[in-house]
Amino acid sequence: MLIGPVVDLNRMAGAVCVYLLMGLVWADLYVLLALAMDGAFAGLAPGGVDSLLPQLTYFSFVTLTTLGYGDVTPQVPLAGALAYLEAVLGQLYVAILIGGLVGAHLGSRRR
Repeated sequence: MLIGPVVDLNRMAGAVCVYLLMGLVWADLYVLLALAMDGAFAGLAPGGVDSLLPQLTYFSFVTLTTLGYGDVTPQVPLAGALAYLEAVLGQLYVAILIGGLVGAHLGSRRR
C-alpha cells in the first residue's frame, strides 16, 4: 500500500523523495539521450557534458511538474516521448498520492 493506514512524517518525506528521485532519473535519461543523439534538445547552452546535467535536470523538473516554460524543447521523437511520459507519470503520481492521503485520513477518522 502506498500510503498505509497512518499518514506520518516519514511517509510524507518518503513520498516527496520518490517524486524528486523521478525527476533526477529522468534527467539522467535526458543526458544519455543528448549524448547519444546530437540535437536531441533545442535551447541548451553550449558546453560539454558538465553543462548538460544541470540544464537537463532543470528541463526534467519543469516537465515533471508540467510547468513547461518552452526554453528547452525536445527535437527528436524519442526525446518528445520521454518528456510526455515524464509529464503524465508526474501528474499521476501526485494524483494517486493525494488520493491515498485523503483516503487514509478519512479512514482514520471513521475509527
